[in-house]
Amino acid sequence: QVQLVESGGGLVQAGGSLRLSCAASGRTFSAYNGAWFRQVPGKERESVAAITGSGAIAYYADSVRGRFTISRDNAKKTVYLQMNSLKPEDTAVYYCAAGRNGVTTTPSRVDYWGQGTQVTVSS
Repeated sequence: QVQLVESGGGLVQAGGSLRLSCAASGRTFSAYNGAWFRQVPGKERESVAAITGSGAIAYYADSVRGRFTISRDNAKKTVYLQMNSLKPEDTAVYYCAAGRNGVTTTPSRVDYWGQGTQVTVSS
């Protein structure tokens, strides 16, 4: 069983930065691939970034590549999402996710979800 708790969301101006954190419970956290998804009302939840259990490989959506960085610290059982050069279209609820069934780039591969944190980027 893994529980995920996000923090770090908020309101920021376009061009600014935020860092999201996802604190996990459970003894086998490093066995899980980690990921961040986001969702806006009326749209499907979409993958933002994913990272393997070891942290060696990361994946990014085209819309955030070069601006966002996903990382993890298994000793602290935490996954991070550093978001730079934020745009108004990045506004969404961001969800942390963990899964063991392949790279966690689709909701179908997610075993556990966090509760979500709101990110709002003003123009």
